[in-house]
Amino acid sequence: MMIDLTAVKEMAKHTLIDTLGIEIVELGEGRIVATMPVDHRTHQPAGLLHGGASVALAETVASIGSYVLVDSKTERVVGLEINANHVRAVRSGTVTATGTVLHRGRTTMVWDVRIADEQGKLICVSRCTIAIIRKS
Repeated sequence: MMIDLTAVKEMAKHTLIDTLGIEIVELGEGRIVATMPVDHRTHQPAGLLHGGASVALAETVASIGSYVLVDSKTERVVGLEINANHVRAVRSGTVTATGTVLHRGRTTMVWDVRIADEQGKLICVSRCTIAIIRKS
């Protein structure tokens, strides 16, 4: 089932997604792109992008990407496991996360999420496993 960007923005209101300024800019079947500002909301005390903010961005991308691929009337998606390697620091600007589905199973999905700075340099690489659960 395909959902549009307007529906995603509505779902994100008053959530961590909204608080961190994450914006979904591209949404397709098995691919999603989102941006996040690097500012006071996403900094750690030394003024660098907080690794936790990068992880929140990666899990957001994987979760919304998975949501697009399930039947939202009978199923929901939740993060099951995530890892991240922070490979470069960034102090300001905007980072862009591109997620692609690596495995689309009946009960799990695995996503590759790569976060880059405005020059296209890799900031973080993450793998996120999403559980698909039946709505009760």
